[in-house]
Amino acid sequence: MGSNALRFDGRVVLVTGAGGGLGKAYALAFAERGASVVVNDLGGDIKGDGKSSSAADKVVEEIRAKGGKAVANYDSVESGEKLVQAALDAFGRIDIVINNAGILRDRSFARISDADWDIIHRVHLRGSFLVTRAAWNHMKNQKFGRIIMTSSAAGIYGNFGQANYSAAKLGLVGLSNTLALEGVKYNVRCNAIAPTAGSRLTETVMPQDLVDALKPEYVAPLVLWLCHESCQENGSLFEVGAGWIGKLRWERTVGAIIRQKNRPMTPEAVRDEWIKICDFDNATKPQTIQESTGTLYEVLSNIDSGKGISMNPTSQKSSSSGIDPALAIGQKLPSTVYSYTHIQPILYALGVGMSTKDPDHLKFLFENSDEFACLPSFGVVLSQAAFMGGGLSSVPGLNIDFTRVLHGEQYLEIYKPIPTSGEMRSEGTVADILDKGSGAVLLLDVNTYCGKDLICYNQFSVFVVGAGGFGGKRSSPKAKATGNPPNRAPDVVVSDNTTVDQAALYRLSGDWNPLHIDPSFAAVAGFERPILHGLCTFGFSARHVLKHFANNDVSKFKAIKVRFAKPVIPGQTLLTEMWKEGNRIYLQTKVKETGEIAIAGAYVDLTSTVSNVQSRDAVQGTELQSDLVFEEISRRIKDVGNELVKKVNAVFQWEITKDGKTAAQWTIDLKNGAGEVYRGNVRGRADTTFTLSDQDFMDLVLGKQNPQKAFFAGKLKVKGNIMLSQKLEMILKDYAKL
Repeated sequence: MGSNALRFDGRVVLVTGAGGGLGKAYALAFAERGASVVVNDLGGDIKGDGKSSSAADKVVEEIRAKGGKAVANYDSVESGEKLVQAALDAFGRIDIVINNAGILRDRSFARISDADWDIIHRVHLRGSFLVTRAAWNHMKNQKFGRIIMTSSAAGIYGNFGQANYSAAKLGLVGLSNTLALEGVKYNVRCNAIAPTAGSRLTETVMPQDLVDALKPEYVAPLVLWLCHESCQENGSLFEVGAGWIGKLRWERTVGAIIRQKNRPMTPEAVRDEWIKICDFDNATKPQTIQESTGTLYEVLSNIDSGKGISMNPTSQKSSSSGIDPALAIGQKLPSTVYSYTHIQPILYALGVGMSTKDPDHLKFLFENSDEFACLPSFGVVLSQAAFMGGGLSSVPGLNIDFTRVLHGEQYLEIYKPIPTSGEMRSEGTVADILDKGSGAVLLLDVNTYCGKDLICYNQFSVFVVGAGGFGGKRSSPKAKATGNPPNRAPDVVVSDNTTVDQAALYRLSGDWNPLHIDPSFAAVAGFERPILHGLCTFGFSARHVLKHFANNDVSKFKAIKVRFAKPVIPGQTLLTEMWKEGNRIYLQTKVKETGEIAIAGAYVDLTSTVSNVQSRDAVQGTELQSDLVFEEISRRIKDVGNELVKKVNAVFQWEITKDGKTAAQWTIDLKNGAGEVYRGNVRGRADTTFTLSDQDFMDLVLGKQNPQKAFFAGKLKVKGNIMLSQKLEMILKDYAKL
């Protein structure tokens, strides 16, 4: 073997039915490549009768004669625990299980007895279940496992005289698919094979010369590859034989909607649409239960409108991703209206963990409170229908599987305090689409109005799994960037418990996804139990900042940006870590029980409370005098940001020093979005960067120093496009009024 050969040194493999045929070929091949092998074989005949140790012993002797390591086991696969224990006793672990054991009881369906049916299922299906179950937790705990289920062409296609056998063999495919979903996060992977090889089972249905030509050695290489640690294949089904390997997948017609709003669903209607129901042109190829059931959600949304079923994007020859950015970007989403009373803001506050146990929470829970107000993060509820209400399905150039859409990031900016009741109209736009290779990112901008007043702006950043590869750009200036916290201990850490019913309560605010309430649906998605809404964790984090840095004054809350990193299970404890940098509060939220970060790259921007730029003498008590100036610039140009973006189209960064070291960074961004001023690193690349001390900055602002003289004296350093400084002068004089 060469240096690139696949090795299994240190791995322990259990092969059932390894006394001959395919099982023997697997055992020999694994041992030759360094694995320790448990050779299991009951030693019975083809019908499952009798017992002998000779078959397993001969294979073990052959392995040992070649310098390999192996032990024999003679138990039935119905004693799964004993088989796995044999591996643990001999080699101390179990890494790979090859479920290969099998027998035949061929009968035409009319002649199958209960005993014929039961023994086939006990050996093939139940036996594979029992052996795999015995190994499962060992694999999970060691974070490695590879499992092979042996199906058959009879199970996939059916075969006369093998109803019992074919039913059990297709059952193994279903078992394999589910184990693949449940095991993937533990690096336990499961695949199924349908081998065709000469063995005592196939010699009953094949001519002898064909049996002789189809050697088991032509199947073993696939099994070894699927079981190697470098192979990430999972939940797949392969046909293999004679040196050929093929992967199978399901194919489904586009079908037809038979039920209509004003027309009953009848057998006659099915008959009339039969050709369309069975037409495999533009067939879809669902690979997950989410993709399968996604069609049903589309049906439910289209029945009232009379629309048909859209073709699966994978069936389109023009674009395998189903995304055409040229058509989709800039498209408007259908307007949505959200009407509410005081009940909805109170229900939302309860949903994000507020309680009457905390007196500070009463203003958000009691409608007759003198200070009754909406939490600022309620702004996502006002606009979420634009994202969750099915409007994306009407966007041309956006043929995606909506069951594969994940909420990646969220930005919310508040322009006016949210009314405690009213009617809100949201207008959404597909702002941009990014190609991330493994998927696509959709940037959805949603403005929410009360009458003519703009109340808030949301940017939903959603990731569509598997929709990438359309040749689009990977980044966008329209995306609201995340921000990393400072490299120091947090200023404030808040611990807050969620309840086991947190998701059940939060969903009453309009996010009805069954992932957050239905255990069976959550299991299909790969979770052991329902998870908390990301926007619920978002709400917890937002109110922590509001309380500790704004004294629950909603008028001070300007904006929040988060990235959803890991799920939270209802009942877990949230730890929100916060760092104050000027008017920006950086934060990340962890799950206390696991240490995993649930919300990352997050920050909250608070509004300035400074009414005017003060003189140097008036601000001696502050750490940096320049902070007050930038905060006032932010306030003064807020309402003309869009105008300045058109006129200036540039990003300016300020490096403010104190005692010779950088003490603060401020960015005036008049290129992206609606324009903004914020403390921190520029999100992207600055066009012009200014460096000067805090004292020199104040002297320039107060007119005590000339900018040109400061530049030539080395007090003011400029990098980048120096000509843009002329536009900056216009901003500060004409708009900021400094």
